[in-house]
Amino acid sequence: MRLYLRDSLVTLVELLTKLQEALLEQAQSNLDTILPGYTHLQRAQPVLFAHHMMAYVSMFERDIERIQDSFKRVNRSPLGAGALAGTTFPIDREYVAEKLNFDGVVENSLDAVSDRDFVVEFLSNASLSIMHLSRLSEELVQWSSAEFNFVELDDAFCTGSSMMPQKKNPDVAELVRGKSGRVYGHLIGMLTTLKGLPIAYNKDMQEDKEGMFDTVETLKGALALFAPMIATMEVKKIICMKLLRKTFPTQLT
Repeated sequence: MRLYLRDSLVTLVELLTKLQEALLEQAQSNLDTILPGYTHLQRAQPVLFAHHMMAYVSMFERDIERIQDSFKRVNRSPLGAGALAGTTFPIDREYVAEKLNFDGVVENSLDAVSDRDFVVEFLSNASLSIMHLSRLSEELVQWSSAEFNFVELDDAFCTGSSMMPQKKNPDVAELVRGKSGRVYGHLIGMLTTLKGLPIAYNKDMQEDKEGMFDTVETLKGALALFAPMIATMEVKKIICMKLLRKTFPTQLT
């Protein structure tokens, strides 16, 4: 599990970085684009579209930092702990850890067997990441609607309607938004499983794997789709400006 997760963390950082790059490119391409900023979902002040994009770059930067910081706790070798009390064979745990590119060993054998903190920490970090994606998804759903009409998502990330041909539904954004509940569920499930366990191994711990594997695949899939969706998004500068002139006529003369 530790070997699998440490490789997955590297991949997730790479995917988050690609998403940041897509957001940065949109910001760079729209330095002169202004749109309404909102509080309480009411128009508040004019803001640069680039400034709005950079807020998400900051969010995903924190996600990267959390993942990178957690790596040192994932990358510890539990090998040699045996069932719970080690082994009488004269093994060299540090040598094995070095050969497998671990940063060190889990010192206490009971802790090595019973520790799932690294799984909970990953699920927590993943929950924050998917929450940030969900917030951005919500804005894309709003912005691509006829009521806002700030952006248009590429057809590759949307579907039409079999019943209403005028519609262009932001399916990928909605699906990613929906995946947040799935990831949150795995975090709460893992915490609940662990809360009453005495130390060392218990069969309950078999529940640690499905949620972790599914969360890795869910977050990888969401990030892999999000970067190209942002990169191909069209920002409707003229429509944004027309709306602003109506809302803030004295500020945008």
